[in-house]
Amino acid sequence: AYDEIFSTFLVNSEIRKKIKKIKKKKKILDFSKQNLIIKDLDFSLTNDQLKTLDEINNDLCSSTKMFRLLQGDVGSGKTIVSLLAAFNTINSGFQVAVMAPTEILARQHYNLAKKIYPSNITTKLISGKSNYKEKKIILNELINKNIDIIFGTHAIFQKKVKFKKLGLIIIDEQHKFGVNQRKKLSDKGGNDCDVLLMTATPIPRTLTMTIYGDMDLSIIKEKPKNRKMIKTYSKLENKIDDVLKFIKKEINLENQIFWVCPLIEESKKLDHTSAIQKFEYLKKLFPKQVSILHGKTDIIEKEEILKKFLNKEFKILVSTTIIEVGIDFPNANVIIIENANKFGLSQLHQLRGRVGRGEKEATCILMFKSNLSENAKKRINILKETNDGFVISEEDMKIRGFGDIL
Repeated sequence: AYDEIFSTFLVNSEIRKKIKKIKKKKKILDFSKQNLIIKDLDFSLTNDQLKTLDEINNDLCSSTKMFRLLQGDVGSGKTIVSLLAAFNTINSGFQVAVMAPTEILARQHYNLAKKIYPSNITTKLISGKSNYKEKKIILNELINKNIDIIFGTHAIFQKKVKFKKLGLIIIDEQHKFGVNQRKKLSDKGGNDCDVLLMTATPIPRTLTMTIYGDMDLSIIKEKPKNRKMIKTYSKLENKIDDVLKFIKKEINLENQIFWVCPLIEESKKLDHTSAIQKFEYLKKLFPKQVSILHGKTDIIEKEEILKKFLNKEFKILVSTTIIEVGIDFPNANVIIIENANKFGLSQLHQLRGRVGRGEKEATCILMFKSNLSENAKKRINILKETNDGFVISEEDMKIRGFGDIL
């Protein structure tokens, strides 16, 4: 085991040496433009956000290629930092590519960019669902540098996608992509292209060094000032009436609710609650207030449902873990997770991070069956005690042991 870790480390440090040897054109940044955008935001940046933005900007201005991992807890505001870095890159005459693991997330970043960037910056979204004609137009515009920044999923990787002057690649939720994919994308930009990876999965430092020894590390620990602690409760499944009472109260207060189930359809083998079953059940109790989302939902329908949820057209969204990553609904401040003992700690922490993004205090209810294992009890208690992803990941490792990750 030692030899394996050691050899991984050696390979990574060789890659790192190679990357550091590459000389690139320095990007010339205009901070006055960046600061105008920061001034216009409807929130102020935290000290950690400003510090990591400085680190990234220094990399952009230097003559060596950036290969940096931006690690920040759920909801700590990584996206805005990366979009500011992208903006600086565009202003120095380069193009930017932003890649996310799901279309929902890519679209969310795209919408945020359109909202904060001045109108002279061309933003486009490419997706698996764009039709052939649209794609062809986008590919042409990229080669001729008529697009400044492009958002998308794996679609950005394809050989056909060529850039005229790619200066920065941002990969969100980067643990969903392999080392090989990271390299392919970074090669697209040639030597002048910087790479920024982001992850909300707080990996304990020793492991970070082992797995990402080829990168520099920036960390955002602080949460935005107005964020309130998310209250976490655990409830036995047979106490569902208490939960329903609580939800009625929340709906009367105009709040919205995520209801997460581990399975899409009922399973004979597994005794987990399925999303479809739960949807049928809640629909009877809350007519016209419930919708459902899962991996098999068609992408166009998915967009529709999420748009309606965002516009508060219904109150409860039943879903599978498809909502785990990155989705931002400021008005949703209750999340109910069924069979909570079937999820890992970091996944529960990610799911819980879907709420509490607005001004109001948020609640997370973990539902479980009575016969819990000791470890499951430990996991649920850790979540009740802390909202800090870094603490949670250390505790998770104590429970699970270190072997799996290595």
